[in-house]
Amino acid sequence: MSQPNQRVAIIRGVRTPFAKSGTLYARLTALDLGKFAVTELIERSGIDPKEVQEVVYGNVIPSVKAPNIAREIVLGTGLPRSIPGYTVGKACASANQAITAASDMIFRGYADTVVAGGAESLSDVPVLFSRNMVDAFMRANKAKSALARVGAFKSVRLKDLAPDTPAIAESTTGLSMGESAEKMAKENGITREAQDRFALQSHQRAAAATESGRFRDEVMTVVVPPSFDEVVDKDNLIRADSTLESMAKLKPVFDRKYGTITAANASPLTDGASAVLLMSEEKAKAIGLRPIGYLRSYAFAALDPFDQLLQGPVFAVPVALERAKITLKDIGVIEMHEAFAAQVLSNIQWLGSKKIAQEKLGRSEPVGEIDPEKINRTGGSIALGHPFGATGARIVTTVCNELQRTGEQYGLVTVCAAGGMGAAMVLERE
Repeated sequence: MSQPNQRVAIIRGVRTPFAKSGTLYARLTALDLGKFAVTELIERSGIDPKEVQEVVYGNVIPSVKAPNIAREIVLGTGLPRSIPGYTVGKACASANQAITAASDMIFRGYADTVVAGGAESLSDVPVLFSRNMVDAFMRANKAKSALARVGAFKSVRLKDLAPDTPAIAESTTGLSMGESAEKMAKENGITREAQDRFALQSHQRAAAATESGRFRDEVMTVVVPPSFDEVVDKDNLIRADSTLESMAKLKPVFDRKYGTITAANASPLTDGASAVLLMSEEKAKAIGLRPIGYLRSYAFAALDPFDQLLQGPVFAVPVALERAKITLKDIGVIEMHEAFAAQVLSNIQWLGSKKIAQEKLGRSEPVGEIDPEKINRTGGSIALGHPFGATGARIVTTVCNELQRTGEQYGLVTVCAAGGMGAAMVLERE
């Protein structure tokens, strides 16, 4: 076991190729995808599975049959069954929470080797029934005879048979994520053209990164069960042939009359999984592993969902930077989760605003301007996809690899999340 106050090293990160829900992984669960990612991570890192002391995993829409996906991954990947695992849920920042929770264990000296990450299958969301239908099922389950089981459904009406599918909406405001992003676009003056240009950049950069092989170190190959006749080695959501003209033809999705958010400038529903291997610096060096990065600091924050729902990162970033004892000017690589182009552009606008700093953040000066050339150099969630529970680990891995590639010292990760929450993480190179 390591001594406390150890620097937390990120040894390696791996993810499955991300796929549009209902396509390549349509018959797979989040657990299936999580097992692929963790198995590959252990193999690529070359460590003895017995070295792992805990698995912490993020998942937003849990399976009712396997709610603790972290422990199920342990039991389904060949890891020693003595390894405990627990699952965290923090909306789109779930993998960030998994990584920081694992890092805290290492920092306190409670563990020296932990696997963290997250997975999501939007192809396998639980479908609910009405309360009346559920009550009928419960009565039928307790019935002592066939006649009583049939009688349990006598109060069921035709409308009770309609499935109650989960909605990606805030329980407090009743607004969907897209509606909240539309609100942000309007209030911040983010135009449709600016959103489309940012989305096009995301696709172009993701396509270029894929073509150049920059994702080779982090994206694994999946041979899709049960037939094993489909081999997936790259994300299937990137539209390399996108143009501003083709994007401009799409109709708004959430506000059909006055809206600016379309299928082209928003992240799609996605299936995928990711995993990172974390170690104490002492342990990594003792066994001869070279980290791809270190976690220097992190912060989570939240704001009133009735305000601008997806501005959480603006509140988290200055805290993470202060904890790291650096400023935004020191950051060389920035990855901002792209839930919507409007959300990223709004986050950037607020970070650079003195008025927002004074009125919202209680600070005299703005957090800082973001250099467009430093942000999402290999594309982002709009092009690559966004499996809710997996995105945070995907971004952390990409930042670390980009720090290694560019020689920059510091990287910044930001993720907005449902409930008005935001995450920020500062990563550093050796």
